[in-house]
Parts: sequence; C-alpha cells; structure tokens
Amino acid sequence: METSECTMEKIYMEYSSKVLRYVRSKISNPQDAEDVCSSVFLKVQRGLPEYDKSRSSLSTWIYSIAHNAVIDFYRRSHKNVQLDEEIACTEDGFEDIYNDEALNALAAALESLSPRESDIIVLHYYSGKSLKEIAALMDMSYSNIKVVHKKVISRLKKQLQFKI
Repeated sequence: METSECTMEKIYMEYSSKVLRYVRSKISNPQDAEDVCSSVFLKVQRGLPEYDKSRSSLSTWIYSIAHNAVIDFYRRSHKNVQLDEEIACTEDGFEDIYNDEALNALAAALESLSPRESDIIVLHYYSGKSLKEIAALMDMSYSNIKVVHKKVISRLKKQLQFKI
C-alpha cells in the first residue's frame, strides 16, 4: 500500500463518522448525507497533496470541505436547509414526553437561526469544535464568532426559557 493510501485510510478511519454526523445534521435525507460525505472524502483524497498544515489543522480543513460540500448540495438541489427532526430515544427505547417536548422546542428554536448561526452552534456543540477552529473554518474573526455565539445562546435561552 502506498504511503498516501495508508494516510488516506487513517484519515478516513479518524474522521468519517464525525464528518457524516456533521453532514447529517445539515441534510435530513440519510442517502443524500452519505453521498455528500463520500464526495467530501474524494475531495480530501484529491486535495491531500496540496494540504498545507501551516494554514489550518487537518480537522478544520476537512470540516471546511464538508461545509462547502453541504452548501454545494443545496445549491444543486435548490432545497432549503432544514433541521433533521429525528427525536432521540432513551436507553431503554422509550421516549420521555418531557424530553420530546424539549427537543421539539429546541428544534424549532434552531430552525429560526440563520445558516451562519446554525453552523456555529452545530460545529461547537455537536461537532465539538472550539470557537477558534470555527473562526478558521468559516473564515471569520475569532472575536466575531464569540459575539455571534454569545448572542445566539442568549436568544436561544430566552426562546426556550431554560438553560442550555
């Protein structure tokens, strides 16, 4: 196996589930999400020789490719971004009514966000990215990301009337 193939295999093993989670948070159709995820890793493989680690971390670079792939998907399909409305189940498989209502309220609140605001929240809380990584990924200043994040969290708290 060539070194680049070995490296690509390691990258895929490390990031495939994370990228798929991110893409699924943006694209509700599972098949479309998997297609977009596949295209992300094709782009990663093609771009790996030109990847400059001095410009960004590998994860930031991969997430920026994923972010752009999602945007391209919606441009091609002319669909509006919608939040996936799947409700999480408790460990024993039964949904708790309170959690169901809370998740529905949260889903509605998140749908009210702009795409930029939604990206910041999803990348930070769902994908575990730091605000500095998000700033690099979205090509925004760190201070701007902090301000937007703080305003969005404040607005969500008011909408939901409980702490996040």
